[in-house]
Amino acid sequence: MHDKNVAELSAGLKNGDFSSEELTRVYLNRIESLDKDLNSFISVTAEQALAAARIADQQYKSGTAGPLTGIPIAQKDIFCIQGVRTSCGSKMLANFIAPYDATVVTRLNEAGMVMLGKTNMDEFAMGSSNENSFYGAVKNPWDLLAVPGGSSGGSASAVAAQLAPVATGTDTGGSIRQPASLCGITGLKPTYGRVSRYGMIAFASSLDQGGPMARSAEDAAMLLNAMAGFDHHDSTSVDREVPDYTGNLDQSIEGLRIGIPAEFFAEGLDDGVASVIQAALQEYEKMGASLVDISLPNSGLSIPTYYVVAMAECSSNLSRFDGVRFGHRCEDPVDLEDLYKRSRGEGFGAEVKRRIMIGTYALSAGYYDAYYLKAQQLRHLISDDYKKAFEQVDVIMGPTAPSVAFDIGEKSDDPVSMYLSDIYTIAVNLAGLPGMSIPAGFVDNRPVGLQIIGNYFDESRLLNIAHQFQCETNWHKQVPPGYE
Repeated sequence: MHDKNVAELSAGLKNGDFSSEELTRVYLNRIESLDKDLNSFISVTAEQALAAARIADQQYKSGTAGPLTGIPIAQKDIFCIQGVRTSCGSKMLANFIAPYDATVVTRLNEAGMVMLGKTNMDEFAMGSSNENSFYGAVKNPWDLLAVPGGSSGGSASAVAAQLAPVATGTDTGGSIRQPASLCGITGLKPTYGRVSRYGMIAFASSLDQGGPMARSAEDAAMLLNAMAGFDHHDSTSVDREVPDYTGNLDQSIEGLRIGIPAEFFAEGLDDGVASVIQAALQEYEKMGASLVDISLPNSGLSIPTYYVVAMAECSSNLSRFDGVRFGHRCEDPVDLEDLYKRSRGEGFGAEVKRRIMIGTYALSAGYYDAYYLKAQQLRHLISDDYKKAFEQVDVIMGPTAPSVAFDIGEKSDDPVSMYLSDIYTIAVNLAGLPGMSIPAGFVDNRPVGLQIIGNYFDESRLLNIAHQFQCETNWHKQVPPGYE
């Protein structure tokens, strides 16, 4: 059962080929036997999952089940779930039991999905390798010596190893797309405001966006149908009708204009990755699409711009974790200042501390205009580049990451090199655009992802374009050896 896609699982449940409880036990057993090596889950909610599965089976018997009823899912440990530990991969929240559900969780529950557990992640979503978790590094199922990407590396690893058919992720600067690329799965970052951020623990509020992680575009479309939509709890949520994302999957892409940015194929891109991407683009030409050379002249500014904006916002958002109201509290503080210093010093990991310090500096008196304000101005220039590009083309394509998955520990002592692994994804978040990564091939037996970037609220088109590619290729059906 675990090798079926969501549509096949849904049909099997509807036809009575197996029950949701049987299906859920299959995945729970796989997690128990296989996740010891991967470390993709922080918490496994077996009892809760089986209870939800039994309810789903009753819905099938009563004829009230929907397309996602009874389908297991893994939730990134950044989404609050009532009564379940929500740690954000940090010691700071290691004992935090959420008192309410995030809107994404509520909607997936209402769709009848069965939560298997909470997936591992870089602490407070800060990282590109999933080595920054308080619970230890996650391994890439394609090569246990390699990172799975981050910060949604636990979700990517779990889906790739077939420990869950689908999972949720969040993307602040590429944290759905980059791990999707490195683990050989499909990941979609929706338009900013398309999916509610309520109950999603904030890293950088103007950049964070939740989205689906799955093995195929079809599965991602089914999941996004449940996740997307306006939420009055979230002031950044967009009040816009949600289409049926599965409705246009089979539409022809004849005449599609694909923009190829020169900046995505410049120095820094691995030759093997470039060859895989070029082959994928040729596949699109065979399907009737045309390739158009474009330029995104300010894309080189995206890394410094992002790491000023994101770190400034993380400094502000994480100031609430002070050892007073909730979160880790040091033992026997001598006074309030000692309480603050030791609680935060003990609760946060090295990468989180680094980003808080940089963000606080950028927001400090005398430096706000020079750094944060300037970064916001550059953000507009980067966004304008995409607006001009979409006057010429329908979508933009290129590599998701400059290389395949690197080895665990390879970049741990070089944060700048680590930050550069998001060089092709960051600008999409700065502009608030939708983007996705789909499997396109391998280099040295490690997956390569093709990134597809669309105009605002063009998720349906992206999913259609991705699905058409997956109808012609089998990259998304490849499974890591040992996890078949």
